[in-house]
Amino acid sequence: MMKKFIYAAITFAPVLALAQTTGTTNIENIVKGIGKIINLIIPIMFALALVYFFWGLIKFIRSAGDPKAAAEGKGIMIYGIIAIAIMISIYGLVNWLATTLGVTQTGNVVLPTVPGI
Repeated sequence: MMKKFIYAAITFAPVLALAQTTGTTNIENIVKGIGKIINLIIPIMFALALVYFFWGLIKFIRSAGDPKAAAEGKGIMIYGIIAIAIMISIYGLVNWLATTLGVTQTGNVVLPTVPGI
């Protein structure tokens, strides 16, 4: 199996070397398009998690005497809070990494340097 991988890597090495100079604009456009789609989806996901939480709250309030329905509403609220917390933490982690690594919205990356070299 490993020999096949090595042979394939050697076979496609010239193609991969030429990939740096040609066709990068198409790939960049695809990546930018995917980024735009993701930027549209993120607020929708936050809104859906918030609606899911409030749906659980409504189910919990409406189940005045039914412990089974109250437990179901609590479960929905818990999963909604977990979803919101995960999304906020991932969003914060991505922003922290972008700030730490010097990545801006314009796409410019400030490379770190070692003083004295």
